[in-house]
Formats: sequence, structure tokens, C-alpha cells
Amino acid sequence: MVLNLPFALVGGIIAVWVFRMNLSVSSAVAFIVLLGIAVQNGVVLVAFFRQLRAEGKSVDETVTTGCNLRFRPLLMTALVSFIGHFPMLYATGSGADIQKPLAVVVMGGLITSTLLTLIVLPTIYDWFETRADARIEKEEVLKDTL
Repeated sequence: MVLNLPFALVGGIIAVWVFRMNLSVSSAVAFIVLLGIAVQNGVVLVAFFRQLRAEGKSVDETVTTGCNLRFRPLLMTALVSFIGHFPMLYATGSGADIQKPLAVVVMGGLITSTLLTLIVLPTIYDWFETRADARIEKEEVLKDTL
């Protein structure tokens, strides 16, 4: 989902600012990695929402069930990447100047991306699906009256 990209970018930019780092090639590469993880998490959640809707569940039931059942997979995806980048954050040897910006961006972006994916994305999905259902219902009423 493209909506996840700003969620990830916010965290990455805030992390760069908090750690007082300059944007470099390694941090730019980290943003690419971060955006890939964010899109993957969004696709996992929305694909499951669509699957539940295809089974005939209501919008509210879809969002509630989808978030409950996909919470762990989304959290594990983010946590594995977060833990994997943790040693790079404290690297002091050769190549630390490349590893540290990469770790800072990915870890900061994962925090906001995961939280916002689980809070904001379902809200936006609910809003759009409710509007789409209302439009379809309105069109069916118009067809019946004609």
C-alpha cells in the first residue's frame, strides 16, 4: 500500500534528526529498505482485509478481525528487521560510518510504520470501504426505483 510510505518516512526522518545525522548514500539506501518493509506490511494487512470482505464480512468486522489476526505477523516482520539492525546501531569498527545511518533510518521508520499501519491504515480502509458500500447501496436503490 502506498499509504504506508509516509508512515515509514516520518519515522526515518525523525530518527535522522534525533541522532543528528546527515543524509548520506547509506541513509538513502535505508529509506529504500524501509519503504519495502512498509509496503509489505500494508499489503499483508489489506490483502487479508480483502479476503475477509470476499467471505462476506461487514466492514467493521473485517477491520477488527483483520487487525486481530494480522497483528502478530506485522509485528514479527518489523521486529525481526529491527533486531537485525540493532548491532549496526552500536557498530564502532570498520564501516560503522555506513552501517549506523542505515540502522537509524530503518529502526526509526519501522517504529512509526508499524504503529501507524496498525492504527491509521485500518481507519482509512474502514472509511473508504464504508463509502464504497454506501455508494453501491445507493446505486442499487436507484436501479430498483427505475
